[in-house]
Amino acid sequence: MNFDFFLQKESAIKETSLEGERAHSKLAPKTRENAVRLMVENKNYKKAAVLALFYPNKKGETHFLLTERANYQGTHSAQISFPGGKYEPSDRHLEQTAIRECFEEVGVPMSQIKLFKELTSVYIPPSNFKVTPFVGIVKERPLFIPNREVAQLIEVPCKDLISAKFHIPTSDSSVQRECGGFPHFNFGKHKVWGATAMILSEIKELLKTL
Repeated sequence: MNFDFFLQKESAIKETSLEGERAHSKLAPKTRENAVRLMVENKNYKKAAVLALFYPNKKGETHFLLTERANYQGTHSAQISFPGGKYEPSDRHLEQTAIRECFEEVGVPMSQIKLFKELTSVYIPPSNFKVTPFVGIVKERPLFIPNREVAQLIEVPCKDLISAKFHIPTSDSSVQRECGGFPHFNFGKHKVWGATAMILSEIKELLKTL
């Protein structure tokens, strides 16, 4: 998808209704209904925000950024995700959380990021986070400077998401281990599952309307 075309569709993206849980359910684990129930019952969940950042490559084709997290002692170690993180008391709102975390993790200046749509939140039971995703743009490919939390940058062509099909794990034990037995997207050698895949499913449905 040409980035100029993507920019021209900003108003359409803003105005298009979200698929919400219907899109999430395509990539959700079988325990998703229990996750929603747990969120309703547990009002002490933590808040976080992530950013689906779209930008042009050198040829003017629209890409978005995913990151592979570094290995650490924690729930989401080595997983693929959007730039983002925990809401801090100093953040005025979750939008600021999203752009602050993008700057801290991959070095994109906050002043260059334009947010234009909030997506449907996802609750993550293992870490007790309710994550709110935002769609944003920068008009040129940033000079990414990943911090120690990021093991690898993954730049995905927008067209690959639009054409992507989700995969249901088979009895292959290596696939089961890598994606937790959850439905997932394949982008090259990378398997994207869990909350990130659920968010991507909603973005995919949104882009298909353009």
